[in-house]
Amino acid sequence: MDKKFNNSNSSNYGKPLFSKLKYCLRCCLPDTNESIDFDDFGICKACRASEQKMHIDWDARQKILAKTLNSYKQKSPDYYDCMVPISGGKDSIFQLHVLKKVYDMNPLAVTFSHNWFTKVGKQNLETSIEKLDVDHIMFTPKRSLINRVARESLKKIGDACWHCHTGVETFPFQVAVKWNIPLIIYGESLAELSGKETYDEMRDLDPEHFLKYSAKVKPEDMICNAIKKKEMGAFIKPSIQEIDKVGIRRIFLGDYMFWDLEKQTELVINEYGWKEEKVEGTYKRYKSVECKMPGVHDYAKFIKRGFGRGTDFAAQDIRAGLLTREEGFELAKLHDQKRPEALDYYLKITGYTEKEFLEILMKHRKNSAKKLPKIHKAGENLENKKD
Repeated sequence: MDKKFNNSNSSNYGKPLFSKLKYCLRCCLPDTNESIDFDDFGICKACRASEQKMHIDWDARQKILAKTLNSYKQKSPDYYDCMVPISGGKDSIFQLHVLKKVYDMNPLAVTFSHNWFTKVGKQNLETSIEKLDVDHIMFTPKRSLINRVARESLKKIGDACWHCHTGVETFPFQVAVKWNIPLIIYGESLAELSGKETYDEMRDLDPEHFLKYSAKVKPEDMICNAIKKKEMGAFIKPSIQEIDKVGIRRIFLGDYMFWDLEKQTELVINEYGWKEEKVEGTYKRYKSVECKMPGVHDYAKFIKRGFGRGTDFAAQDIRAGLLTREEGFELAKLHDQKRPEALDYYLKITGYTEKEFLEILMKHRKNSAKKLPKIHKAGENLENKKD
């Protein structure tokens, strides 16, 4: 174990990195986490959802899922019973496994490529699709456009990944309309980790969810001197009339079955040869393994909001009883503020300097995040600095 993580004699051991932020009293999520709220006991919505999860009648919910899937199977107008948007990550491969092997569905797998695939990510996608024996469509936007959009994205939303946030929603919608597929199935529930929802209700995915929580701005708002309207076709969602004509519905498997990330990862590794790999910004080796840029994405979040993926996973493990809250804070400090190697690639393709990168992101700080200290250099150790 890392000495820094195990230094229980330090006066800062088990304390959050930034004392001026408010943290959940059970896990280690701060009040800068988007859409978070705390109850009267100081417990965040994600922790409350994890309690609900233990008391849900999952057998009853799976019967609802089986009935729903069977109804779409019976009225399937053409070739496919449903669509599964996939990245090749552990969740999407597990989704395909459940639908194909457990419920005997005929799904169409659809991938919007972010054009930042890792070698392992490509291998996982190709191997799993072949072993699952499903039809698959993938769209890959040209690299020059991704480079230009990644630059504009940082200014517009404080994140390098607008093209992915938008494309993973709009391209499946486009395919669903063209192929007349009314059911689109996603993986983990919004209540699982994000703190955006609880398990009180099984909600279908809101048509504006990706725009509200991740993409932030519409395609027309990304058009500028460097990005032409004619290049943005893959990011344009079909009209409401077109969507309603097909009757598109989007659901989460995680609302109907007990979601266990660790167990599901083990399954896709054993069944489909899916491979883990080191992912920057965290101690887990499975989330976003298919992408070169999660380190940049999560470090940008750290600069804007004072926490990154180390905090996200530590909070998850605290809820599961695998870590104490103090251990969670130590892991977060160890990983969140570390400069990602992928930042060099991002700066190269966008033309930003490191100073510009930091300054742009600090301008995106809102509410209590404005209390965070200024970061002068990426990877700067803030543990002993006043905030």
